[in-house]
Amino acid sequence: MTTSTPTAEQLQQRLQEVLQPTHLEVIDESAQHHGHAGANGTGFGTHFRVRITTAAFVGKSAVSRHRLVYDALQDFMDQGLHALAIEAQSPAA
Repeated sequence: MTTSTPTAEQLQQRLQEVLQPTHLEVIDESAQHHGHAGANGTGFGTHFRVRITTAAFVGKSAVSRHRLVYDALQDFMDQGLHALAIEAQSPAA
């Protein structure tokens, strides 16, 4: 059963499956956004920070990297994920 708002674990699992990162952190920062647009009053499931490093980003612009992350998480956006802060890097050469 899927919860009405996404969890950090769900986002992490999806990003692992789709982008196969070498480094991944997903942090729920929703509690820090209480009262902000998109906050649901529960303190979780709406605002996340993603730190990700993957070979899928090699040769891609920052915008293209962010688009890959958003595309992977689109169904979570539909479930109430309101904001993503994305730190997207390709592996060091």
